[in-house]
Amino acid sequence: MPIVDDLSSDKPSVLFLCVHNAGRSQMAAGWLDHLAADRVDVFSGGSEPAGTVNPAAVEAMAEVGIDIGTEFPKPWTDEIIRAADVVITMGCRDACPVIPGKRYIDWDLRDPKDLTLDDVRSIRDDIQGRIAELVKDLDRAAIRG
Repeated sequence: MPIVDDLSSDKPSVLFLCVHNAGRSQMAAGWLDHLAADRVDVFSGGSEPAGTVNPAAVEAMAEVGIDIGTEFPKPWTDEIIRAADVVITMGCRDACPVIPGKRYIDWDLRDPKDLTLDDVRSIRDDIQGRIAELVKDLDRAAIRG
């Protein structure tokens, strides 16, 4: 996932927001980065970032060949939110910022914190399906220009 140096890009950008930026949003960012290749700028952040990414999320993603083990929880910034074309929220409710004119999508996903690896795999697979649909939607939007 890109380091936030230059937020001006011709590619669409997607920001995943959750509370701790340690599970759901990290898995979603990993899936989008993997499935969209280099066609989308991918960012994630949390309202109260955890100290580390959930080890079960790292393991579940590694099982499907996606390495999120080098990622780390980070706070969102107004700059990233304003630059994002699509903001996907995951359980941060009132803590998620709302900026008029942005496309917001809320995904009601279980928080993988303290869940078994089998439960985290289920969340991972749910996210994969949602990301596959998102990629199709972004590709259609790019074609329409």
